[in-house]
Amino acid sequence: MALGRLAFERAGAATAVCGAYAESPLRFLTPRNHGRAAWAYTTTLGGGLVDGDRVRLEIAVGKSARAFVSTQGPTRVFRSLQGCSSETVARVEEGGALVLLPEPSACFGGARYQQRTEVQLASGASLALWEILSAGRERWGFARCKSALVVRPFLDEVWLLDAAHGSLEARMGRFHAIGTLLLAGPLFAGIAERVRSEVDAQPVAKGAPLIESASPLRDGALVVRAAAESVQALLRRLRALLADVPSLLGDDPWRHDASHAS
Repeated sequence: MALGRLAFERAGAATAVCGAYAESPLRFLTPRNHGRAAWAYTTTLGGGLVDGDRVRLEIAVGKSARAFVSTQGPTRVFRSLQGCSSETVARVEEGGALVLLPEPSACFGGARYQQRTEVQLASGASLALWEILSAGRERWGFARCKSALVVRPFLDEVWLLDAAHGSLEARMGRFHAIGTLLLAGPLFAGIAERVRSEVDAQPVAKGAPLIESASPLRDGALVVRAAAESVQALLRRLRALLADVPSLLGDDPWRHDASHAS
């Protein structure tokens, strides 16, 4: 198993990366930015996960710290017999905030993949998180994909897409990407309220290129589930829903990313 650890601590008015440890094939990039949050991007050698890979990322966000964590690019999962897995485990202390927005995962034909994300939020901590799965080059041609998302104390769910249960391409229909967005905690309360109103105001239309639904959770938290005919359309929509996040970070992590703008 390859282990990675990222730790963020408040440093004056800003946040600093106070710990970064990565075992191969994991690598970290921690670019500077103009805001009060610290940023970190993960990547893997070889451009993706291969048979037998097991990756675990541990994230610690200290009291009143703000962290943005993403991936340098999509997580590619290659064909495998035994399968591969990735796990992200995070803890956010009181008053802290974690923005966890990885690029989409894409499973190639014959891939077997399991992922798990678990976040523990202390009282007064905040989280903005999305997870996106694309159809991949062979369009839902993977063998199996299982995903678990646990955000304590708000959500605990698992979903499974398995070709043994029937053609994934037929079951997914016109959609090429699915995603989950979760907002929790006081920092993102206003965004969650706006997002819920915006999604609820747009009823699902037959044949729509993107469909979405919003479900309220305890203490003002919100989960949004969406499916789109393209990965780019889904990313544009999710970024639009999170349009206020850059101002909370003090800088825009997407300002130089034009790859999904067209």
